[in-house]
Amino acid sequence: KENCKENHKINHRSLFFAFLYAPKIRVVNIFMRTRKQKIILTVKIIAITFLALIITLFVFRNALLQQTIAKVSFKMASEYNSTFTIKEASFTGFSGLSFSEIVLAPKNADTLFNIHKMKTSVNLWRLFVGDIQLGTLEIENGYVQLVKNKKGRNFDAFLKKDETTIAENEKRDYAKVAYRLISRVLNLVPTDMKVENLSFKLDDNGKKTTINFQKLRLVNKQLETSIKVETKAFTQRIRIQGFADPRNKTADIRFFNIDTGAIKVPYLDERFGLKSSFDSIRVNIQNIDKSGSELHIDGFASIANLMINHKKIANKDVVIKNAKFDFRFLLGSDFVSIDSSSTVQFNKIKFHPYLAYETEEDTIYKLKVAIPKMKAQDFIVSLPDGLFTHFQGMEAEGNFEYSLDFMFNKNKPNKLIFNSKLKKENLKITKYGEANLNKLNGEFVYRAIIQNVLQRPVLVGSENPNYTPLDQISPYLQKCVLTSEDPSFFSHRGFINEAFKQSILKNIRTKKFSRGASTISMQLIKNVFLTREKTVSRKLEEILLVYILENNRIASKERMLEVYFNVIEWGPNVYGIGEAAHFYFQKKPADLTLKECLFLATIVPKPKKFMWQFDNEGNLKAFAKQQQKFLGNLMLRRGLLTPEDTIGQSIPLQLTGSAHSLLNIKVQDSVPVDSLAVEEPFEF
Repeated sequence: KENCKENHKINHRSLFFAFLYAPKIRVVNIFMRTRKQKIILTVKIIAITFLALIITLFVFRNALLQQTIAKVSFKMASEYNSTFTIKEASFTGFSGLSFSEIVLAPKNADTLFNIHKMKTSVNLWRLFVGDIQLGTLEIENGYVQLVKNKKGRNFDAFLKKDETTIAENEKRDYAKVAYRLISRVLNLVPTDMKVENLSFKLDDNGKKTTINFQKLRLVNKQLETSIKVETKAFTQRIRIQGFADPRNKTADIRFFNIDTGAIKVPYLDERFGLKSSFDSIRVNIQNIDKSGSELHIDGFASIANLMINHKKIANKDVVIKNAKFDFRFLLGSDFVSIDSSSTVQFNKIKFHPYLAYETEEDTIYKLKVAIPKMKAQDFIVSLPDGLFTHFQGMEAEGNFEYSLDFMFNKNKPNKLIFNSKLKKENLKITKYGEANLNKLNGEFVYRAIIQNVLQRPVLVGSENPNYTPLDQISPYLQKCVLTSEDPSFFSHRGFINEAFKQSILKNIRTKKFSRGASTISMQLIKNVFLTREKTVSRKLEEILLVYILENNRIASKERMLEVYFNVIEWGPNVYGIGEAAHFYFQKKPADLTLKECLFLATIVPKPKKFMWQFDNEGNLKAFAKQQQKFLGNLMLRRGLLTPEDTIGQSIPLQLTGSAHSLLNIKVQDSVPVDSLAVEEPFEF
């Protein structure tokens, strides 16, 4: 009974509170239902609008497609003076497009491309945000061609510069521009692709190359192709296969030759005289990512049995058996670089390159190369075949490491940095190859090679009556030649860093190789062991041989200078100072005067053209006098000459040897002695 009374009280209390709060609960429920209904209504409106838009686009899509084609055709005609036509264009399915006979032909020029049939699909979701991303692509029969002839180039109209200019205080953001461009290009690469008989043609004034994609498949990220390459010189079939994922920006593809033999590179032979081939190439893109203000591109590329042949590189095939480049490209808002973590390896040689182009304040170019510690013998056997023929058979002991630091500021060129350092560890040449540098210390027969033609033999030794020991060569001549050719010969070790800097500066300013940095050591190596051909191979061999000669003290400086004076060319078919002194002055080298030595020193760079220093009366021209005067004054300032040495310099230079017969002297009638012009006194 008591329990019933208590329960009765609780029920009354509950009814009281329910009655008290019921209006508020009803208001909240009504508000929540109203808000939920509004959201549902909004979603329904958006869905209906979107559906209506899709239905409208679906109903009128063919009309919109034709309108778009008409706009493109108008733009091609008005802005690029070209005709763009599509015979048939229609939608297939929900997002597919089908075209036939797509033609782009610049007026008064060859057709740029002609595609017989093409089907593609577009990612609609990306299209709504303004991105064109292809899903699938099928192409059947067509060609793209670039033609250059007397009329011009059929693609010139499409090379117009962007008319939008960047403000002077606004800099181009390299990372942003590159990432946007890469993304757009990769979005145009479909995830599924099928191509049949699509040709890329190149016609450069009759130099024709055709690359025909007979079959190309990209299915489930797996790529496989069959390509036929045709030129006037050869026909070849190539296969490209591997992995390609354009959406995730990764790829791993290989190039192989379907037929036997190496893959030949087309067009470069006919256009530039560059013959090149390879067995296979692999390209791997691991990552393309923009984090913050920097764009990173990571991956590697490798090539097997690369062959290059060009007259500017070497006089024979240059072959690199195996090469690999692990790269990390970095692009920032104001720089482009190859990071120093990148590695280049060919055969057993491995080094880390760093290249950078910076525009933050000034325009700066940087290059750094670091070869970690390695065995000298591994370096020698890894040198490319054909590029270092004089090192074949050479053997060495010990280790070395090398570093190069180069920087050029375009706005401050005189602050150029060029530092080259080599660290040796028990480095020693134990066996010489074709270039046996020890022969400099004994008698040998020297034969110059001019334009691949061996000249007459010249014995470098006492059995040759024209051979002249160093102590029998006029001290004036030694000083004159050293001053003009290599003032620090007795103190350097084959190279002069400052000369390299000045050479680089002039070559950059003139945009060509207009100045070298050859020391007497380099000239000696070139004359005795190498040829006069201007090739990359010869210059690289020259640098390495000079380093070995100078840093292993194979010959003394005095012996090197003595051989130099006795082998260099002093005139047409005139070799050695013994022949030269007689050819020009009918003297022995010890008896040459200062004036005669100044003349001989100034013709060393171009000895075969000595006659152009004289006028048609046999007198030195003004520029020749000025050259000799400048050299003499320089020697006076350096203390190599005294004022007493210059006594008698006003006497005109006379060629008394057989060289006189090579001068272009005008034959004159007898002239009174009084009327002969007196040469202006020569003064330092």
